[in-house]
This record gives sequence, structure tokens and C-alpha cells, in this order.
Amino acid sequence: MARELFGTDGVRGTANTYPMTAEVALAIGAAAGRYFRREHGGVHRVVIGKDTRRSGYMFENALTAGLTSTGMNVLLLGPVPTPAVGLLTPSMRADLGIMISASHNPARDNGIKFFGPDGYKLSDEAEAEIEALVASGVEPAHADRIGRARRIDDGRFRYQERVKSTLPPGIRLDGVKVVVDCANGAAYKAAPEVLWELGAEVIPVGVQPNGFNINEECGSTKPRVAAETVVAHCADLGICLDGDADRVILIDERGEVADGDQLMALMATRWAAEERLNGGTLVATVMSNLGLEKHLAGAGLTLERTGVGDRYVVEAMRRGGWNLGGEQSGHIVMTDFATTGDGLMAGLQFLAEMVRTGEPASRLTHVFEPVPQLLKNVRYAPGRAPLEAANVQETIRAAEAQMGSKGRVLIRKSGTEPLIRVMAECEDERLLSEVVNGIVAEVESAA
Repeated sequence: MARELFGTDGVRGTANTYPMTAEVALAIGAAAGRYFRREHGGVHRVVIGKDTRRSGYMFENALTAGLTSTGMNVLLLGPVPTPAVGLLTPSMRADLGIMISASHNPARDNGIKFFGPDGYKLSDEAEAEIEALVASGVEPAHADRIGRARRIDDGRFRYQERVKSTLPPGIRLDGVKVVVDCANGAAYKAAPEVLWELGAEVIPVGVQPNGFNINEECGSTKPRVAAETVVAHCADLGICLDGDADRVILIDERGEVADGDQLMALMATRWAAEERLNGGTLVATVMSNLGLEKHLAGAGLTLERTGVGDRYVVEAMRRGGWNLGGEQSGHIVMTDFATTGDGLMAGLQFLAEMVRTGEPASRLTHVFEPVPQLLKNVRYAPGRAPLEAANVQETIRAAEAQMGSKGRVLIRKSGTEPLIRVMAECEDERLLSEVVNGIVAEVESAA
């Protein structure tokens, strides 16, 4: 079934531009309500969370109108991290969870992410069926079956208690100085409060959202300010979240940035030593560094790769019965604790290891030596398909042949932005640069 609205993580785009308009959001709400409403009667619930974008008000109201028109009762959580929606959907016995967020994208963008009644993100098939309902139209409920909406004031606190419970028993953060960058996003209250309540000395960054500054020169994609703050305050660790707090990037005491691969390597080897790593397997995407794969193999562990997107990581984890996975970008999924990536939970696991070992962050964030990796993005105009151009295809084939067994080339279209991502890995950095720049030049000419 063709998918026009949904990408790799729900529906996303620039606010007030198709598909992220109030009209489309209303139609999506009605379609999702019809898809999830049980036909045998009873109460039908959906929980809705959002980040701090100004357009979130518009989409919250539009989705609520669509959902209530099909008989769904709507529970509004307000600004909460994405993993809070994954947690509260099943705990509140809801049929559906929705998060209004464009994650790490700038404030002008927004998105709609869906969670099923089990708290996990929807499958491609379910999203395709909802999209088909949007296209065909949905008959509203009878007037006496229209749903109602209600504000839930303590959703954030329920989530915070769950996050704190994941810190291993006996571990306290007394004496640990932590810079936490909340990207002016959904965790701007939750993250500092959790860390403080666990005993840490907290230096908050990116905690003054105004509706337009989410991810603006802050957060996991732009950690410079947080790194400077770590060094200036002689902090032990920096925790950088993105706009909806489902991913994390760490900064050591010297201001050096570590990505999700290093954190996953640390957690996988630690969990394996404690016989907690199901099947001796870590699940990660094709973007994760070859150095991670080599490190795990040296420890007798397996790396299972998936397509890009934390949803695909989780689907593989559920199929294989594995309990740890994630992405280089900082999505860390621990299904023992949560149904989706949770940046704050992952940060706590790292802090626990710092306390347990007494080692500085700089040692714990350098678990393996990464293979040189180069990633460049090429933006393309709507309606263009640069990867289908004959000269681009020929350049990619030539690059793969040139790379041979020395490394790998990965070219993909982003599922959340109009970007072509060109990535390669190789020990020979000269060859690496030559290959990536050659492909980028051809993609740019076609874009």
C-alpha cells in the first residue's frame, strides 16, 4: 500500500505546509480514531503529548477534534518526552498514543508519531491503513457518541518516577556534577528534576522554551554550548537531549562528545558481563560504526543491523527477543524499561556506571576505536529523485567497487527531511573523502 503521509517516524514536515496542516491533522485524528476504536463498545481513549513548538497547540487541537469526532476520549498530557507517551499509553489503558513532535528538527517543523495500545510505535502496515482511511474519508460518530477531552496534570510526574526507578538499587548521584541540555524541548522540566532528585548537582542548559527555540544551537545535534558549559563548570558529565528527549549524546569532563555507538558498546559489554544481555546481541542500524561491530565480535557478542529508524530497531528487538538496541544518533532502546528510545534513561545508565566504577566519563565514552566515517547530507527540491539519476547510480557503483573490502558505502534518503545521506567508512581517510565527495557532487548535480 502506497505511503504518502508517513515517513520513517510518523508524519513530519513544515508546519502549515502539506502534510503538516491543521486540516490534515484533523483528518489523521479521525482516521486513527476509526482505526483503533473497538466496535464492541466501552470507553475509547487516546493520550496525546507534545514538545514545546508553538505549532503544537494547533496540532493538539486539530487531532483532538478529529479523534473526538469518532468517539475517542482524549487525554492531554501537555509537554512531555516521547517515551512518556510510550509509557502512559498502556498504563492508562489507552487504545492509542500520539506524540506531536519533529524530534531534532527546527521549530518550524512538526510531526505526529503514533503508539499502539502496547506502547510501541505502529508498524508500517498499520500506518498504511490509517493513511488509506485519510484518503477515503471517515464517517463521524453519532452525536451522542462524540468523545470528550481532558487535561492530565501529573503525566510528567508519572514519567519521572518511572525514569528514576531504572537507576540500579543503591546507586546515588551525590557529588556528581551534571550539565543537562534539554534543547528547549519536551524534557526541560523533567530531566533537571530527575537528576536533582537522585542527588546530582545539576547545571541546566536549554530550559527556557519560547515555542521557537527548540533545538536552536543546543541539544543533541548541536552540543557545543553544553560542551563549553561542562568545561567551564568542571562538570563530570554532559547529557544532551533532543527536542522530544528520545535520544542522548554524552559529553565527557574534557568537553569531548561521544555518540550513541560508544554508549551502546559500554552498555552491551556491561550487560553481557551481568548476564542481562538477551541472546548476547545488540541491535543497531546500518549507520553504526564498523568499530562497534568489531568490538562486539571481540567480546563474543553479536551486532544485529536494521534499517535506519528506532522503530525498526525496536521491531527487530521484539522479533528476536533482544533487550538492548539503538542508533548512533543517540536513540538507546532498553525494552526492560521502555518501549522506545529514552535519552534520560540512557543517561542514567551511564551515570550509574560512572558511580559503580569510579571511572571518569572520558574513559567510559571511549570503549572502542571507531573506523573513520564520513557523512554528508544533500538537500533536494520537492519532486526530485536524485538517487534515480543514471549518473548518480553509476557513481555509487564505481565508489563501491573502489572501496571493495576496505570499507563500505551507504546511501539513503532520509525519511524525515528532504535529504540524501551519503555515508562511507574506511581506514584510508584519503579514499574515504574521495568516495564521499564524488558521490555528493553527483547527487548535488541531480538534486
